[in-house]
Amino acid sequence: MRAWSSPDVPSVDGDPPVLRLHDSRTGGPVASMPEGDARLYVCGITPYDATHLGHAATYLAFDLLQRQWRDRGLDVVYTQNVTDVDDPLLERATATGVEWSELAERETQLFREDMTALRVLAPDHYIGAVESIDLVADLVQRLGDSVYSVDDDLYFDVHADPAFGDVSGLDEATMRVLFGERGGDPDRPGKKHPLDCLVWQAPRAGEPSWESPLGPGRPGWHIECAAIALDNLGPAFDVQGGGSDLVFPHHEMSASEARVATGQEFAHAFVHAGMVGYEGEKMSKSKGNLVLVSALRAEGRDPAAIRLALLAHHYRSDWEWFGGEIDEAETRLARWRDAVQRPTAPPADPVIAAVREALADDLDAPTALVALDAWMAEDGDDAKAGAQVRAAVDALLGVEL
Repeated sequence: MRAWSSPDVPSVDGDPPVLRLHDSRTGGPVASMPEGDARLYVCGITPYDATHLGHAATYLAFDLLQRQWRDRGLDVVYTQNVTDVDDPLLERATATGVEWSELAERETQLFREDMTALRVLAPDHYIGAVESIDLVADLVQRLGDSVYSVDDDLYFDVHADPAFGDVSGLDEATMRVLFGERGGDPDRPGKKHPLDCLVWQAPRAGEPSWESPLGPGRPGWHIECAAIALDNLGPAFDVQGGGSDLVFPHHEMSASEARVATGQEFAHAFVHAGMVGYEGEKMSKSKGNLVLVSALRAEGRDPAAIRLALLAHHYRSDWEWFGGEIDEAETRLARWRDAVQRPTAPPADPVIAAVREALADDLDAPTALVALDAWMAEDGDDAKAGAQVRAAVDALLGVEL
């Protein structure tokens, strides 16, 4: 599957500080100092709807991460999946009378366009579930005796992994509730344990399936990401990322499957973005309150302003969109663009250092924006500073001035 085209990223002089990230597993900051290539996996979309601001905020968070690694001179290997066959996609296709594959490609293409407009660096490996059938089947086979059958569906025994539960830190009662709410089937008869998760689903009437050494069927969700990540990054990669709603069950299950199959850790750190609501409610299709990136663009909103509006919130925070954020961001963007065009300005080195320090502290973009606001409001006599700050804002924050 093809991704999108990445924007050029300017180089910035200076020595950035060591990046510290909040690891959901440990509940605290960890230094991110990859040896060799920095390896990142971020869970992608299930393409049954357009990109809303919650999606965009998540992918911007990990775009910031990539940019900080690259600022340190690291090569980044970034993998992202597309769950282009899954129950929500099939249900939406049936409800709208569209072929599931057509719906998946249409919404994936719109996602590519949104990511291009927002200047998000593209993954090196952009992999769909459909093209990963062989990878999934191979990984299921590597799980050995930890896999068992229930009416021809194959399940993974999560307690085959002694470390199961260490990503989320949740007790089993809470896990069971969340598992049921987030696509699991804790009450299915025949399972060894309510938390055991589906790794291969036998054919259902009217649904697509593929031949495999496991028999006909299609992948489960969690095993899909484990297989794609291991194939493209190997075990013990640097960061597993996604929204905070993926901590459990998705990231917990994927990590356990990978550990049992390889005998090694799945990821060094698990990093999660917060949820974006809308005027006091969860943003969701069922509520009809999705704020779509494509809709904002269609209104004529500058994608750079959309990006600034999202960067004004720390990536780990849960926050709500009320609509005025985009107006504030457009005002800020116009002010910044005017400021970097001045014939002279304050020296660039101090503000670039402040931006780097903020971003090194768990990608604290709001603090970086405040530092830049202060610089934009000051006068100075450095004729090169405007161009230097413009390049730094582009490289480190992805905002083109």
